[in-house]
Amino acid sequence: MNPTSALFFAFSAVLLFASFRVITARSTVHAALFLVLAFFNASCVWMLLKAEFLAITLVLVYVGAVMVLFLFVVMMLDINVDSMRQGFWNHFPVAALVGALIALEMAAVLWGGFRVSEAPALSEKAIQYGNTRMLGIEIYTQYLYPLQLAAVLLLVAMIAAIALTLRKRKDSRYQDPAEQVRAKKADRVRLVKMAPSVDQPSAPKQGDAA
Repeated sequence: MNPTSALFFAFSAVLLFASFRVITARSTVHAALFLVLAFFNASCVWMLLKAEFLAITLVLVYVGAVMVLFLFVVMMLDINVDSMRQGFWNHFPVAALVGALIALEMAAVLWGGFRVSEAPALSEKAIQYGNTRMLGIEIYTQYLYPLQLAAVLLLVAMIAAIALTLRKRKDSRYQDPAEQVRAKKADRVRLVKMAPSVDQPSAPKQGDAA
């Protein structure tokens, strides 16, 4: 076994362990940290497969930006983990069935790649342009519609996440910006005109004389 294969198996083992801990960790913060570890080992595997651009993108975008944002959101939100775990075993059979179907679909798609014994030879165009430029050409020409579909799905997921976090709390005060914009001066200030009056001094009572 050469050093490259040994590193591949080592990074893959840590990646599988971290992925398993993401869904089994009791703390949400620990699950996010294990996801960071999984992303880092996946980038190392991509580096061994000579996909340098994807490896650096995974580290900079996901580990350096997205997961840090996830950690801030998880720590700021008041999530009741115990209530989320209620009814877990009731839904476990359906979740296991869906997970098995996804694993079979991925195996059917990726099984052909395991049969390749040698890496395909690079064309002269790929050698001339480089890995990053060839990836951009392939994405924005041959895979343009799947890229747009993935962008729409990510946009829907982002809107759904924002809608879930903007829940109303009874112990918090908030203002409606639309109501503030529609406010008029007559709704806030009322001018009252009253006739002037002069208070007459009251007569001294008996016994009050000095």
